[in-house]
Amino acid sequence: MPPRARRNSPGTQGELNEAAQLAGRLQQAGYTKRDIARIINRDPSLVSQFYTRNKGAAFVPALREVLTAIETAGITDLPELAALAARHTHRRTTASGTRARVRGKALLITPTGSGTGRVGAQAIASGSARLRPLIAEAARLGLRLAFTVRLAKTGYVHPSGSRTDSPGIRRDVIQRTDHTEERSYGSSQTGGFDAADFARRVDAAAGDVTAAVHQWLVETGRIHPDAHILHLEIRTWRPR
Repeated sequence: MPPRARRNSPGTQGELNEAAQLAGRLQQAGYTKRDIARIINRDPSLVSQFYTRNKGAAFVPALREVLTAIETAGITDLPELAALAARHTHRRTTASGTRARVRGKALLITPTGSGTGRVGAQAIASGSARLRPLIAEAARLGLRLAFTVRLAKTGYVHPSGSRTDSPGIRRDVIQRTDHTEERSYGSSQTGGFDAADFARRVDAAAGDVTAAVHQWLVETGRIHPDAHILHLEIRTWRPR
């Protein structure tokens, strides 16, 4: 007996709402859910909810416009498609016609500038999007930041405790039983990093915090290019 088709697969179009059907056609054209999220300027988790929670009605006009541009005009560039989608993407309004408030998690940055954000494997796979507002707010406030990453031991260039890897940082790294290690970069004692610089790096990576941190680690000779970040933590504080 052949396997049953998954309910939320792009192939089962009859069971999906129009937003999911359009997203499915975009995936068939070679775009990922992350690409679609960038096109409509939303988090990738929302695109997944087109399939699982029947969401996305507000994005149908934008998705239609994008598909038309791809299929009839041959436009494939993500920023260009995003610009087209933006003309048809509008925030909800209240009954009185005012712009509806958007629910969101508060940025955990205290008046002293102290803030922390952590993400695991699932969020990292989608670019650690929830950390981007934290970094952006830290940049706006002129804060410093540091971060901790965890990856396989073989992903690091330098051995555990190397002064070349984390000069001035307490070097007793956290070693896990699954052959991974956590290492920290930057601290309030060493001055850390300029949040504005990291915010620019994140913007250059199209909002992908994971990619921005990974690129910095590769550029500075700390990890191998094929290493995968498994855990990421960002910490902020106000410089003295």
